Amino acid sequence: MPIEFSKPLTAHVTSIPGVVIYSLPVHGDNRGWFKENWQREKMMALGLPDFRPVQNNVSFNEKAGTTRGIHAEPWDKFISVATGRIFGAWVDLREGPSFGAVFTAEIDPSQAIYIPRGVGNAFQTLEDNTAYTYLVNDHWSADAQEQYTFLNLADETAAIAWPIPLAQAELSGKDKAHPRMAEVRPMQDKKTLVVGADGQLGNALRKLYDGDSSVEFAGRGDFDLTSADSFGNRNWKNYAAIINAAAYTAVDHAETSDGRAASWDINVTAVARLARTAVEHNLTLVHISSDYVFDGVRDLHHEMEPFSPLGVYGQTKAAGDAVVSVVPRHYIVRTSWVIGQGNNFVRTMASLAERNIQPSVVNDQIGRLSFADDIAAVIRHLLDSGADYGTYNFSNDGDPQSWADIAADVFELKGKPRSAVTGVSTEEYFKDKDAAPRPVHSVLALAKIKATGFVPPSSNERLAGFVAAEAGQGTEVP
Repeated sequence: MPIEFSKPLTAHVTSIPGVVIYSLPVHGDNRGWFKENWQREKMMALGLPDFRPVQNNVSFNEKAGTTRGIHAEPWDKFISVATGRIFGAWVDLREGPSFGAVFTAEIDPSQAIYIPRGVGNAFQTLEDNTAYTYLVNDHWSADAQEQYTFLNLADETAAIAWPIPLAQAELSGKDKAHPRMAEVRPMQDKKTLVVGADGQLGNALRKLYDGDSSVEFAGRGDFDLTSADSFGNRNWKNYAAIINAAAYTAVDHAETSDGRAASWDINVTAVARLARTAVEHNLTLVHISSDYVFDGVRDLHHEMEPFSPLGVYGQTKAAGDAVVSVVPRHYIVRTSWVIGQGNNFVRTMASLAERNIQPSVVNDQIGRLSFADDIAAVIRHLLDSGADYGTYNFSNDGDPQSWADIAADVFELKGKPRSAVTGVSTEEYFKDKDAAPRPVHSVLALAKIKATGFVPPSSNERLAGFVAAEAGQGTEVP
């Protein structure tokens, strides 16, 4: 069958999620033909993932009818034919709803196909002297081979219609011995690692991903971000994403000598290690930012506003954001006034209300609450939806409020009069106290996250539910 010359480069989706077949432009004349077998820029423009290939392999097959597979390897592959023609068969052997899906096609040098990790690959040569090429994004190793998943070429469930019956084809003994579908162990997805998993956000993520074996949680005792050894003792090839839920958040203590060093160590140096790991292993890095990267002069903060931190904590968060921004696959989720499990402002106000204590609360800092459960939900949304990488503001929605307004809401929800809360200025509240400077305006613009299809829940509704569900515990009033 002659090669069709000068086809445009086009992508065609298949019946297996993530498997895409490409028509390649082949230019030929009386001397032979030439093609761009792999052209990163053009193929990415068509939607091919930037899977960063590192090794190219060629399988030469002397006779028509040579049949190889079905092998699912723990890496992605871009497959094409250098010479000859093949009948290709691909079976989804990944854990999930598409397990067992089959796609077949005849491939000549004018076509190529992208096969994601865990999809079984097999082919049968239709011409003598056929060369089958693989461009892969991991190096072969004996350890990696232990992660392979196999399916028998003759499996009745897959029911592949081989052009040359297998009884007449050339097969290896190993391929003949592979298991049937009912005995196949599906290849598990790469994992997401949550570091700093014992804090407010970490606990919210634990609750959100409860029962999901593809998400792994590591508290400080499991993964010390301040130690380089933690990064060297893990096989990053088994991961797709890291969620950094760790941060140094002692805003006032960060202004001290010890606190300054600790804040830079956790919020910058450790983040740089995470960023390097993400770049080296092509991982998605999710990082949590703060309204403290701004000075609060503007009434509304957009994602692209230049950094203008007032204190050490804000300076380290801004530096961490700058580091993460160079990771090709990153999400920076910028939040404000976080409320979650453990000690927090709302718990404090609820406790004071229960004890009939009438507090003075700052009334000239304006912002919105961000409930940890909703921050966790927006992280999952970004990862699952494939939203464009970059920085996204997130808080709960509703009218901006002062801390005193929120305190009065809590008192009212506890059946106490709003007048029990007295508003005071930041200057008056922190008079004669060692305190870090705070941004006066912390309201974050939410249009960008809404454009991805995520609707931030109302702060008032979340506050009412939180107060109803949580017992009061004491913490410092801002």
